[in-house]
Amino acid sequence: MIDKQNRIKEEETAVLVGVIQEGQTETELTEYLDELSFLAETAGATTVKRFQQKLIQPDSRTFVGKGKLEEIANYIKNKNIDLLIFDDELTGSQIKNIQEVVKIKTIDRSDLILDIFARRARTAQAKVQVELAQYQYILPRLRGMWSHLERQGAGIGSRGPGETEIETDRRIVKDKISLLRKRLKEIDKQSFTQRKERGEFIRVSLVGYTNVGKSTIMNILSKSDVFAENKLFATLDTTTRKLVYENTPFLLSDTVGFIRKLPHHLVESFKSTLDEVREADILIHVVDISHEQHEDQLGIVNKILQEIGVVDKPVITVFNKMDLYAERNFDEWLQEDIKLQILKELNDKWHNITEGNSIFISAKEKQNIDELRNFILTRVREMYTIRYPYKTQYF
Repeated sequence: MIDKQNRIKEEETAVLVGVIQEGQTETELTEYLDELSFLAETAGATTVKRFQQKLIQPDSRTFVGKGKLEEIANYIKNKNIDLLIFDDELTGSQIKNIQEVVKIKTIDRSDLILDIFARRARTAQAKVQVELAQYQYILPRLRGMWSHLERQGAGIGSRGPGETEIETDRRIVKDKISLLRKRLKEIDKQSFTQRKERGEFIRVSLVGYTNVGKSTIMNILSKSDVFAENKLFATLDTTTRKLVYENTPFLLSDTVGFIRKLPHHLVESFKSTLDEVREADILIHVVDISHEQHEDQLGIVNKILQEIGVVDKPVITVFNKMDLYAERNFDEWLQEDIKLQILKELNDKWHNITEGNSIFISAKEKQNIDELRNFILTRVREMYTIRYPYKTQYF
């Protein structure tokens, strides 16, 4: 019934496709395709070629133009490519039409992200959340993805077995979505109860773009063993640890990373996970300062936080990977005083933007970690003073 062929296998070769639409630049598309390539690598595919096209608006049938699609198809045939990945979301009919030309599996960015989430899900909660998002993604695409629907006209003889089958599939998917939502509500209740049982501790949550080093920072601050690696979405499940700094207890949580063009079904499905962020007293926004687009990534995270209703919370902005920043920006002939001046200007810039709530560290090299701990401790104590003034005498 439900087409499972879009699951990425190990060692697949992939071709990426992006469209420069109105208001975009070629540089921006290159950055998007760089990220799409990293996503493909995380899922187990190797990118061997990129295609791009400038269009006022995407073609309603094949997203890219007819000539460009034929060019892509010829390359795929000559190089024996396994997978075609579009950076933008495709409709079911577009996927069907494209696959008829290229003759290989075709997916979009959302499906790729969903595949990665499915691979990374470990707990029952994460698995249900991902499965729900997958079925929500599939439902509106069922009709377009069915290749054997030949008779769709009106009148006698138009209702063939294909249409009956697709309606059956649609009911199955809707029933599955309903079942998963019920199961997720039960898990949400359990999660809510667990959060309530944590008492009146100040809660601190790590947020940020995916692969900025949140889990590594979590490990250092809490001396725990949270899974961390240099791939996108290494962490899906929220991990919470109780920490005590100088007799001051608080809870620190590591949450799923964000990314541009995050499928809205995932945001909806991961509501209970994101509740950890919504209910936090303090946010630690981790930014990869070494990334060329770190300001864009910071803005994307802030936008998603607003979309899920996280506003007006104290935020500590932690610029991580300073070791990599220095490696990429300072050559061996650069004078030390010039390096120091550049770092000072960088620090002053973000000190002003964040109103003094920023710090630069390297989690990998454990640089400025003590300063970060003191920064967090100060903010946590301030929050206790505001929230529970009668308790501060014990800290």
